[in-house]
Amino acid sequence: MLELYQLEGCPYCEVVADRLDELEVDYESVWVEALHSERDEVKRVSGQRGVPVVVNEAYGVTMAESERILEFLESTYA
Repeated sequence: MLELYQLEGCPYCEVVADRLDELEVDYESVWVEALHSERDEVKRVSGQRGVPVVVNEAYGVTMAESERILEFLESTYA
C-alpha cells in the first residue's frame, strides 16, 4: 500500500492527497510533526525532512516534492 507522509495544513500535501482520492488509490496517511527537527520518520524513509513524501514499495518508489509525486501518480494510476 502507498504511504503518504504529510503535515496537517500543508497545501502541497493536500494537493497530493486530493489527487490520490480522485484516482481512487488506497493509501495510508502518516502524519508528521510540524517541527522539521522532529521529523525523524520522514528522514529515515526519504533521507530528508520535507513533506509530502510518498512511499510505494510495490513500485520501489520513495519520493518527495509534490510535482514529482503528481507526475508519478499520473503515469502510474491515471
